[in-house]
Amino acid sequence: MQVSSTNTISRTVIWLMAIISGLVVANNYYNQPLLALISKDLNVSESAASRISVLTQIGYACGLLLIVPLGDKFYRKKLILIDLFLVFGSLLWMTFANQLWMLYAASLLIGATSVIPQLFVPIAAELSSDKEKSGNIGLVMSGLLLGILLSRFVGGIVGEVWGWRAMFGIAAGLMILVWIAVYKMLPELHPNFKGTYKELMQSVAHLARTQPILQLASFRGAMAFGSMCALFTTLVFHMEKPPFNAGSSVVGSFGLAGAVGALAAAKVGKLQKYLDINRIILYSLLIVIGSWGFTYFAGETYWGLIVGVILVDLGVQSSHIMNQTNYFLIKSNAVNRLNTVYMVSYFIGGSLGTWLASVAWQKAQWTGVCFVGTLFGVLALVAHILFAQKVNKV
Repeated sequence: MQVSSTNTISRTVIWLMAIISGLVVANNYYNQPLLALISKDLNVSESAASRISVLTQIGYACGLLLIVPLGDKFYRKKLILIDLFLVFGSLLWMTFANQLWMLYAASLLIGATSVIPQLFVPIAAELSSDKEKSGNIGLVMSGLLLGILLSRFVGGIVGEVWGWRAMFGIAAGLMILVWIAVYKMLPELHPNFKGTYKELMQSVAHLARTQPILQLASFRGAMAFGSMCALFTTLVFHMEKPPFNAGSSVVGSFGLAGAVGALAAAKVGKLQKYLDINRIILYSLLIVIGSWGFTYFAGETYWGLIVGVILVDLGVQSSHIMNQTNYFLIKSNAVNRLNTVYMVSYFIGGSLGTWLASVAWQKAQWTGVCFVGTLFGVLALVAHILFAQKVNKV
């Protein structure tokens, strides 16, 4: 990786990290359009199958908490290469698992090990000037977000053509290519923490307790991501019923619609020329809430769901990028640990949104899901209105 002596990072490296981020994070989301196929194949309920998504997100939160802080303590290239072996093994287990408990365990491990993109985002922030920070974060995040969204499309197509197991086998093969790319193209980056692992984790907790900007960003991110997860986890169940009667490939193709929102969100940093961070986040959260109006009132039409998906992705990812820009402006060399606090909160919010949406689906179908998604967006907005100005003055 080319890192200049003036503490800047080349565009080539940013693009490389963006591509790898997309390929790795996709492992967490291939399952979402495949849940109905898994449910039928193993003869389990939709609710039981949807726990696969919940456990993947919980696993990701655990990986963020336990693995990502090590980026401040160990050489990052070595850490990433070891982690990729674990990702590969977890995907192989998922491919050949034949019992539900195996799928649960493999999903938890896939989530826990697919955290490499969250080692890249701090690199982009750490080696960028304040002026370039949001743009470089946005580019890496655009790769990550496209990976999330296109994984649903690819997963749906592969699942319908070759079966759900094929998707995880293909993903395992892709991780071999990623390992080679990391080995050949990323140099070692020196660690900046010399204490023990216990002291490292204590410093993570200290940051969580003492940084109000980070606390607010974490809550906003968790609620916004929970809102989006509520939609994508249950969309497959909504669309396999009338009037759609759609298969996993159609549901997965909604990832392409979401990609439109994600690509637009990647450019949100340019709005800082005209608006401050707090105002951009405010508008982003209003878009998240507004998206549920289309999803609910036009939820029995393709156009309503497409507009809803585009808007929820635009709003969630715009607020996400600005949240990260906000807390990376904190003067600290603990960039991986700052990111750990935020991203653990983010995926706990996603897990909560997924779980509550699956419960709501069982109790009240699509109306219940829309209520959960809207509620999460409203909670993020209320917290932002009440505390944004206050914490940025601290």
